[in-house]
Amino acid sequence: MSGNMLIAHGGGPTPVINSSLQGAVEEARKHIAIRNIFGARFGAEGILNGDLIDLGAQPKDVISKLGSTPASALGSCRRKLSSEDYPRVMECFKKFDIRYFFYNGGNDSMDTCYQISKMALDLKYELNVIGIPKTIDNDLAETDHSPGYGSAARYAAISSLELAMDAASLPIHVVVMELMGRNAGWITAASSLFSKAMRCEHLVYLPENPLVKERFLEQVQTAWAKKRGVLVTVSEGVKDENGVTYGNTGIKDGFGHSIPGGAAQRLADLIISELKIKSRAEKPGLLGRVNMSCVSAVDRWEAYETGIFAVKNAAEGKSGYMVAIKSERSPHYISKMSLVELEKVANVEKMFPGDWIKGEGQGISEEYLTYCLPILGLDAPEYAYL
Repeated sequence: MSGNMLIAHGGGPTPVINSSLQGAVEEARKHIAIRNIFGARFGAEGILNGDLIDLGAQPKDVISKLGSTPASALGSCRRKLSSEDYPRVMECFKKFDIRYFFYNGGNDSMDTCYQISKMALDLKYELNVIGIPKTIDNDLAETDHSPGYGSAARYAAISSLELAMDAASLPIHVVVMELMGRNAGWITAASSLFSKAMRCEHLVYLPENPLVKERFLEQVQTAWAKKRGVLVTVSEGVKDENGVTYGNTGIKDGFGHSIPGGAAQRLADLIISELKIKSRAEKPGLLGRVNMSCVSAVDRWEAYETGIFAVKNAAEGKSGYMVAIKSERSPHYISKMSLVELEKVANVEKMFPGDWIKGEGQGISEEYLTYCLPILGLDAPEYAYL
């Protein structure tokens, strides 16, 4: 099928989202059937407005730099398409003769991808649609892990170890660090990857388990009494036993999700007021998904390969799928790409496994370390301990 290609980004960027874009563009240039390569500016918004970038006209050296470029080179959005929007999407596709469409995103973006795929079938419009996985939250179903998570996990692991060293070297306060993760605690779990190298006490709280105020304060008090310093890492979406978010902004995003924020400050305030212990809150926030100094080489390569694999399969006539990663970790780590039906992925959220959580705040299991360390791309940094 001869026609033009369109690729768009949806949701929050990752450190390697542009690596997938690079792979998709470079692969598309190899296929005669793909005449022109377009990118939508700011995701679904660009499709609705017909605001496209001619990626095929970009110099090769510019495309080759995408893998080391932070944020989203195309721009992104949190626009949930309504039933009234889809006819405008089709108008854009017809206007630019789009026959190959790729959406690089997470759960909600895969739903958008699925709906566009169904619409094309219903209208008998020839269009090959494939989703490219992307989320630092690692909550996409049907894939071993999501491109972007390895780098975000690496940032969380290194930052936690560095904060732990600070807490141990001046053990006069409790450091509470808030990491991204609205409903799934995958990123916060990564703060435990180098716990064995920490010289202070470390407590970890994920949104999958309720954080009960009284129990939390008891655990902090017990850890504080050891006089080694205390680091608390917590997901931004952590909730109490009644399901109330500790950091609730009262604002919803374009997908209708509540925007969390401020959990660390709320918990630090509790430590100060209830335990009379000095505490301070840290929130790297967006730095965890924009920092290029902590990009995992494994993560970057896999993201690049998902872009290539998506275009190859679309050019072969495949449609209605998302690229998924299959991994083996023994005797050594290897991964390969596969396809999974979009219907199985759209709006499905993969939670952090409950059996990988040790009690309430006591840490994360060895099984998680086995799972995550290979995609981190490094071992624990070696520091001098006197």
